[in-house]
Amino acid sequence: MKAILLLCILFSLTIFAQDSITVRDIRSAEKLIGLTFTDAKRESLLGDVQGQLKRYQELRAVPLPNSVVPAILFNPIPFGMTFEKKRSIFLPEGKKNVALPKTSDELAFYSISELSVLIRSHKITSEQLTKLYLERINKYRPLLQCIVTVTDSLALAQARRADKEIAAGKYRGPLHGIPYGAKDLLSVKEYPTTWGSVPFKDQVIDKDATVIRKLEKAGAVLIAKTAMGELAWGDVWFGGKSKNPWDTTQGSSGSSAGSASGTAGGLFAFAIGSETYGSIVSPSTRCGTTGLRPTYGRVSRYGAMALSWSMDKLGPICRSVEDCALVFNAIYGPDEKDQTLSDLPFSYEPKKTELKKLRIGYLKSDFDSSTDGKIFNDSVLAVLKNLGATLIPIELPSFPLSAIDIMLDAESAAAFDEVTRNGQDDMMIRQIKNAWPNAFRASRFIPAVEYIQASRARQLLIQEMQKVMTTVDVYVGPSEEGNSLLLTNLTGHPCVVLPCGFDAQGHPVSITFTGNLFDEGLLLSVAKKYQDATSYHLKHPSLSK
Repeated sequence: MKAILLLCILFSLTIFAQDSITVRDIRSAEKLIGLTFTDAKRESLLGDVQGQLKRYQELRAVPLPNSVVPAILFNPIPFGMTFEKKRSIFLPEGKKNVALPKTSDELAFYSISELSVLIRSHKITSEQLTKLYLERINKYRPLLQCIVTVTDSLALAQARRADKEIAAGKYRGPLHGIPYGAKDLLSVKEYPTTWGSVPFKDQVIDKDATVIRKLEKAGAVLIAKTAMGELAWGDVWFGGKSKNPWDTTQGSSGSSAGSASGTAGGLFAFAIGSETYGSIVSPSTRCGTTGLRPTYGRVSRYGAMALSWSMDKLGPICRSVEDCALVFNAIYGPDEKDQTLSDLPFSYEPKKTELKKLRIGYLKSDFDSSTDGKIFNDSVLAVLKNLGATLIPIELPSFPLSAIDIMLDAESAAAFDEVTRNGQDDMMIRQIKNAWPNAFRASRFIPAVEYIQASRARQLLIQEMQKVMTTVDVYVGPSEEGNSLLLTNLTGHPCVVLPCGFDAQGHPVSITFTGNLFDEGLLLSVAKKYQDATSYHLKHPSLSK
């Protein structure tokens, strides 16, 4: 049976007559699956393998758009782990009195906390703020290449509605009247949802993603669909390459490239990004933004492009940790259209958080082995110690993570199966070995058995990671060194990435705080303590230069 399953995948791209597969083909295929059979076994399984081709053809006749979710759901919760069903407590520190800056350029870089005070106190209207951002978009969009579609008509309508509601005393909360960008994998009625890819650049999905709908309910103003690396890889899309506002000779990294670039460049107050393996952490590091990658199963993915059903996560990219908390509070929670979600509370009380009472871990081997970023990484530990934290050295489980990561490869190839089969992969921008067209094709040769084995190994990883996480409340580590980034994307743990300095060339560098499953509240509170003790998030690039 194992041989049959393995060989089924191997020949899934072949559309020949059943008798075109021979014993010789099976003998050659054995090299790809790492097994050796006798001639008798090859003859025995030949008919089964030939029959599988007909099944493939029957299955391919069933319409399977990207929005169809597999019947197998990933669960990141370790055995025996329980959660308190207490009510949510959301008590952000916020701002009290905020003055208008001298210039509109300064206003463009204000945080959500600051802008919300100005709007609520009638010092500025949502329409004025929206028009300010639209002017900056028109001015800097060609430079940054971070926006696919400007939703100006929608934005102005939403802003005017917000102003009327606020004037009538119907204030919805801190996001009311605040313009934002949404990664172009989120569907919005009547607007293109291009996924950054040539084959889909004219695609219109006639529904609002749940995250879009929740933000509209909070009163936020959608001003742009932000660029993403083609089908969520890198920062290159059909309209160009999204740029780092601090250095426009650099790309902004990916795949939430436009969300981070536009937020850092002051084109909107915040943005929604997504992460499967680094797509919030990486562009936030490059652009100096603060990003929250929530726990897997926290934010509905309904209406979002699927890349990996067991790894995709949506989260905010902002200018501060508290801004991330404000946005997350509006978008998390159950949704009848997404069965992967857990209905658990979100409690955020930064004023009550005392680092000296918490177990703060740090990835000792990653800090010790860092080279270029060592001075910045060590400075983070120094700040935490000055804040009263007692740092606990920890090490992550040792697992063959890249082997487990074949699950991402296989799921992405399945998500874009038709792109490979109908030749649309030839239309994609990047036609190199290290890009989706080639990766999709190569992934067709991952046997179903090995995918299941990777999933089983992932289950063991989840249990071992829980043993580590029972010893700490939060841990800190270099953002893109070591195994933490891939490991925690596989286990579904939340993290916050934020700037911790600037290198000799003036480029931002970052640090990452990782928390326990579904404990974004404490994670954000700890990260905020560090951020409030520094000023890196208050700096912004000068695009006029």
